[in-house]
Amino acid sequence: MNKSENIAALAAALVKAQAQMSGAKKTAKNPFFKSTYANLEEVIHCVKEPFADNDLAFVQFPITGEDRAGVETIIMHSSGEWVSSEFTLKCVKHDPQGMGSAITYARRYGLQSAAGIPSEDDDANAATQQKAPIKAETSAPCSDVQKENINSLIAKAELPPEKVEKGVAWASGGNASFVTDLTIPQAAKFIKFLSDKAQIQNK
Repeated sequence: MNKSENIAALAAALVKAQAQMSGAKKTAKNPFFKSTYANLEEVIHCVKEPFADNDLAFVQFPITGEDRAGVETIIMHSSGEWVSSEFTLKCVKHDPQGMGSAITYARRYGLQSAAGIPSEDDDANAATQQKAPIKAETSAPCSDVQKENINSLIAKAELPPEKVEKGVAWASGGNASFVTDLTIPQAAKFIKFLSDKAQIQNK
């Protein structure tokens, strides 16, 4: 986090603004997970009037770097005092659509976190519910051996780049576009797919 030399006036104004803010309502639907969430418009709606009433404002500037995109969120007071923080995410796809999605997501969570806005129906029980530990390998990146196997099988199956991209997307559940983005289990799934394709091709 970065800030101006003094933030006394900003802090006092933010305390008053937060007392006026309601929780962000989860009105937007996520059809892929059958859940709802507070979208960017709802978060801005919660902030806008309380900020204006207390001489506060915010701006968000897009930032990018390598395969990441996000925003810098700056909260400002009429006194000239300010605080800022950056939030970036790895882009699922390395294209304008992927970057746009990451920036929108970062805007929502960056502003919600900076302003201290909770989601209206957050469930504390869900946050504290014990779950079975997830094995580390489920999120670990694919190994060099797996990458070599994949490259070899792609050549044997004679798959064009567009077919490889579709196969990677299928193996990762739509979360990866490149072989290097696959996790160990996803790579194993992709290798099985390529092996089957190679056997069919060589018959």
